[in-house]
Amino acid sequence: MSEVNVRPKEIRLACFSLAGQSYAIDIMKIRQIIRPIKIRPLPEAPQFVEGVINLRGAVIPIIDLRKRFGIEIKPDKEPRVIIVSIQRQVVGIVVDDVSEVIGISGVQIQPPPRLSGIPSRFLSGACQYKDDILLILKLDEILTSEEKVSLAEMKKPVGKE
Repeated sequence: MSEVNVRPKEIRLACFSLAGQSYAIDIMKIRQIIRPIKIRPLPEAPQFVEGVINLRGAVIPIIDLRKRFGIEIKPDKEPRVIIVSIQRQVVGIVVDDVSEVIGISGVQIQPPPRLSGIPSRFLSGACQYKDDILLILKLDEILTSEEKVSLAEMKKPVGKE
C-alpha cells in the first residue's frame, strides 16, 4: 500500500497593522481596499461604527477596529479601509496600513494567544511570519447578531420598508 502525500491546505491572508500589531484576514472575505472617503455619521450607531460611505451606489457601514478592540493609540498616517463581506453583509473596516498578501500553510496556524489584549472571540489563530506574529481575525465574530441586524437596518433608505 502506498502512502498518499497530502499537502496541508494553504491559506491566503491579507496582512495589515493596527497600533503596531500585525493582523491578517482571509483574502476570500475581501472585496477591495480603499483610501478613506467621506464617512457620513449615523445617529445612535454603536461607538465603533464610524458611519457609512457611498461606494459606487452601495451604502457600506464603516467599522473602526481600533474602537472595536478598545485601542486608544491614534494612527500617525492616513488609514486604509478594507471592504469585506461578513456573513453576506458588506462592511468596511478601518485599519492603519495594509502591507501584503501571503500564503500560510494550515499547519503553521496555532491557537490565538490568550493575552493578546483583544477578546479571543475575534481571533481564529496566530502564526509566525518573518520576524512577526500575525493575529488572524475571525471576521464573522467582529459583529454580534444584533449589531449585524442593526447595521442592515441603518443601511435602508429612509421611508423604504
